[in-house]
Formats: sequence, C-alpha cells, structure tokens
Amino acid sequence: MPNAKAYSAASATSPLASTTIARRDPTADDVAIEILFCGICHSDLHQVRDEWKDAMPTVYPCVPGHEIVGRVTKVGPAVKKFKVGDLAAVGCMVDSDGTCPECKAGQEQFCPNFTLTYNFPDKHLGGVTYGGYSDSIVVKEHFVLRVPANLDLAGTAPLLCAGITTYSPLRHWGVTKGKKVGVVGLGGLGHMGVKFAHALGAHTVVFTTSPSKKEDALRLGADEVVLSKDANEMAKHAGSFDFILDAVAAQHDINVYINMLARDGNITMVGAPDKPLPIGVFGLLFRRRSFSGSLIGGIAETQEMLDFCSEHNIVADVEVIPIQKVNEAYERLVKSDVKYRFSIDMASLKAE
Repeated sequence: MPNAKAYSAASATSPLASTTIARRDPTADDVAIEILFCGICHSDLHQVRDEWKDAMPTVYPCVPGHEIVGRVTKVGPAVKKFKVGDLAAVGCMVDSDGTCPECKAGQEQFCPNFTLTYNFPDKHLGGVTYGGYSDSIVVKEHFVLRVPANLDLAGTAPLLCAGITTYSPLRHWGVTKGKKVGVVGLGGLGHMGVKFAHALGAHTVVFTTSPSKKEDALRLGADEVVLSKDANEMAKHAGSFDFILDAVAAQHDINVYINMLARDGNITMVGAPDKPLPIGVFGLLFRRRSFSGSLIGGIAETQEMLDFCSEHNIVADVEVIPIQKVNEAYERLVKSDVKYRFSIDMASLKAE
C-alpha cells in the first residue's frame, strides 16, 4: 500500500499542514494519477473548518481537494480508456453504486450511494477518502476524465467543480444562441457561468453590486453589466430573461431576480446561502416562472464540458500558488481576494 505526501487539517481550527497518507494499490479497474494541479473550492474551506457539521460533519484528519488534474502513472488490467502518460482529471465523485436509476441515467451526482472525493467513507482502506491536496490519487476508471491536450492544466483544475457546476444547468435549461441569460455574482462560479453562456451564444448579462467589476465582466464575455443596486437599470430588464444563474452564496433578495424572468423563465441556484431565502410565490405564478437548484453534473456531462472547453478554449482564470501558501489562500478566499480561483501547483509538495 503506497504512501503519498499531502496537506491535511487535524481539526476545525488547525492550519493545513504537511502529512503522509495511504493510497490503495490499483485494483483491476483503477487508475493511479500523479496530481499536477488541484483547485481550491470554497467548499474545501467549509469542510476543513467543519462549517457544514450539521449536514456533512468533517472527519479529521481531512485532506481536501476535488478539482484534480494529473498524469496517469499506473492502470489496472481491466482499464480500457487510459494508459500510462495520459492527462487525466478527477472531480467531486470517485464512486457510486452504478445500479440505481440515477447512475443508469448518467446522473451519478444524484446517486444515493455515491462516494465523494474526500471526507466520505472509504470502502477500500477504511476511514474516509482523501482528496487532491496530495501528490497522487487512485480512482475507479469510470470516474476519471480525459483532459484535452490544448487546455492549460492549472486553469483546467477548477473546471472539475466550478466548471461543471455552472455548465450543467446552462445545458439542462437549454441555453443557446438567441437566449437572454443573466449571471448573478462574478466570483469563482459566476465567472465560469459568463464564459459558458457567452460560448453557447446567449446574450449574457452580469448582475453585480460592484461597479468595479464591470470591466472584468465584459472581458469574460458579458454583453451587458447591470448594477443590481440601481433600480432604474434593473427596471429596464424586468421580465426579459430566459434563464438566470445565481452564483451568490450570501443572503440576498432572490425575488428581485425572479421578477427579471420572462414567461417560462427559470432561475437556478448554484450558490448555497447558509440560511433559507424567502420567496414570493406570486412572482413565480404569474408568468409560470420556475426556481431550481443544481449540483455539479454526471461523469458523461463532465467529459462533455471538458470537450466543450477544448473546442472554445475555455479555462478558469486562476492564481497559481504553491501548497505552502494554502492557508494564506484560505484567508484570502474568505475576503473574496482572488480572480477567480486558486490552483495549487502540486510540484511544490516535493519540497516537503
């Protein structure tokens, strides 16, 4: 059973620090991967600090990371899609039961028995799964993605969560050329939503509370930028959107954006506020509008997303950091001090 270098948190108040973890030997359908880059997701911070203890209590030590890009180092004898040397990626899931209706429909993210990449029961080694803040990982072939050769690897890593989280609802709700799409919030998720909506051909409008973000929103592909605090600007767009992607995790008035929707328009939450959002039902009733949520995507759709990114040359805007600066990055993440995602260069782990 090989060991791997990693960074882990020993408690909710401990900084992430260098450690050694066990990885399993590849079984028949496993792929072993040397991790080259791992993105930092806000959910990593929540999990490390046990801020989801009511729903998903953290088991320590915790090795976070579910935005993984690397190179295949070994494959099991039954593996058919990968060979040693291939670029590969792993997202938020590393297993599911494979037999339920959700899995058979290619919607593994809704499987009642899925296994998340970290902090989930590990049926192979016991304890819990360990994520991508590590130099290697071993994953079942079905949950390993092909990485197109033309994509920047550091910028590709966040696609495995931020990318698929925004791509999936845009595809599900039929965003295409001729549609009018709004993106609420220009952060790690929102900036990917803008890139995808633009690439899908939609007229893309960014809603933001910050005038300073206008220039960046236009650079990312927005056709218009609306200051959500300006009632006159908002009124000009009332009742006109086919789809709105809400990527805000803080408390905000969702009814303002529901009223932006046209007849049969939809608003989908991908941000996750920690308290319920009050919804005025009449805003939904009178134009047959709908309000929904979305959670990553299945494995086939995640591969589709990566291939779409290859075709349109889309990656996340990232700041690359060494693993030794991960605690500093967490503090900056709390302050939204990053454009727009951190990507850890795992070669830095060799210095530990």
